[in-house]
Amino acid sequence: MAIDKTEQMLRPQESPLAPYEAKYITLANGQKLVVHQLKREQAPLAMEAVKPLMTVEADFYDIVASRVYAELLGWYRYRVKDEYLLAGTIDGVIVGLVNGRTIDDKVGLSYHTITLRQGLRIGAQLFAAKMEYHFDVLGQEEVWIVAESPNGFKRWMIEYELEPRPEQWHELGGVPTYVLTRALWEKHRQAKCTGRRPVPQELLETASQLILPESYAQIPGYQRSV
Repeated sequence: MAIDKTEQMLRPQESPLAPYEAKYITLANGQKLVVHQLKREQAPLAMEAVKPLMTVEADFYDIVASRVYAELLGWYRYRVKDEYLLAGTIDGVIVGLVNGRTIDDKVGLSYHTITLRQGLRIGAQLFAAKMEYHFDVLGQEEVWIVAESPNGFKRWMIEYELEPRPEQWHELGGVPTYVLTRALWEKHRQAKCTGRRPVPQELLETASQLILPESYAQIPGYQRSV
C-alpha cells in the first residue's frame, strides 16, 4: 500500500525488537497454555477479543479492556512506538493478552495484562512472560508498571515487591509508578516464570490459528453487562 508523505511523518520511527520465542505451560486442569507473540496484522482480532469486556465494571475490566483496545488500535495504525503484544491461547482460543513497549534499550513500559478466562492464573503466567521478554530477551534493566485494579496491585506491586518511584510518572497515569528492577526479577523469576520450550509443532500450529472466545461467562459481571 502506498503511503503518502504526511502519513510517513505521522508514523514513529520504530526500533527492531528481538522476537519472543513461544513457550507452553501446563495449567492446573491439564490444559496447555501457549504464550506467543502476535504480529501487527493480528491486532484487529485481538481487539475483537477484548471488545465485549469494555462495558464490564467488575474488577475494572471496562477501563482495562478499553485501554487495551485503544493501545492495540494505536499499534495497528502505526501511532505507538515500539509496542509488542503477547497472547495466551488454549487450543487456539485467546484466553489472555499482555502488551507494552520499550522506551529505550534499558527501560521498558508495561501497558496491560488482561485475562479472558479466569481461575487458572493465566494472567499471572502472562505477566511473568511479559517481564521475561523485557529482561531476558530484550536485555532491559527495569520495567515501569502501574495498576488500575486492586487485584492488579496485589499481583504485581505486592507479589513482586516492586520499587515505588512516585517521581516518575507512567504515561498511562494511574497510581504512581512502580518499577521492577533486574535485581527483583532475578529474585522472583524462578517462582513466577514457568514454561517449556520449544513448543511441539502441532501445539504451535494450533496456537497460531487464533480463535475468539465463545463465552465470557467466567468473567464476573459479564452477563449483567449484555
